Amino acid sequence: MSKKIAVVAANGKSGRLIVEAAVNRGMDVTAIVRGENKTKAPHAIVKDLFDLTAADLTGFDAVVDAFGIFDPAKLDEHSTSLKHLADALSGSDTRLLVVGGAGSLYTDKAHTKQLSDSFPDNIKGVPLAMGKALDALRRRNDVHWTYVSPAGDFKADGPRTGKYVLAGEEYTTDKDGKSAISYADYAVAMVDEIATDKPHDRERISVRW
Repeated sequence: MSKKIAVVAANGKSGRLIVEAAVNRGMDVTAIVRGENKTKAPHAIVKDLFDLTAADLTGFDAVVDAFGIFDPAKLDEHSTSLKHLADALSGSDTRLLVVGGAGSLYTDKAHTKQLSDSFPDNIKGVPLAMGKALDALRRRNDVHWTYVSPAGDFKADGPRTGKYVLAGEEYTTDKDGKSAISYADYAVAMVDEIATDKPHDRERISVRW
């Protein structure tokens, strides 16, 4: 049976590619956008993320959170937006899949060090804000969430190969020591996770080439 999904912030680069990958898989896709629907989704809800209600999100098998913000003055919205969506889905069977960041991936087996620890201070703001949002999500047992981190080098305009490696909480690389994935292949991985019969429920996963 075809999955019925909604993609929040669907007009963004990541959101549009996730919509496209889901439509190509035969899913029934609704774009949640603040203005004109610029995606391939046949349905749209025109509403600000923070105005979404539980009723708006009722009936979907999965909701993908592709929201992102880079304004240094608004980094707390990584946490407040994710909390808002989680609250709206609280107690339901609808899955919440989050387009996450790589900075919170662990670089040691003890999970005491994160990739963002090695970042220069001037670019730590976004990964730390996203990591804080993930930490809050981990504490919730009322939502069926999956947090999907990309590789260290997240290539906005990279090719779509349809191939990727699924990993877990730790930062991994290929045989050449590289950690990269395109937005297009990340979208494929996200849609695969939506489609699977064995979801990573309340887990963080990561994907790379």
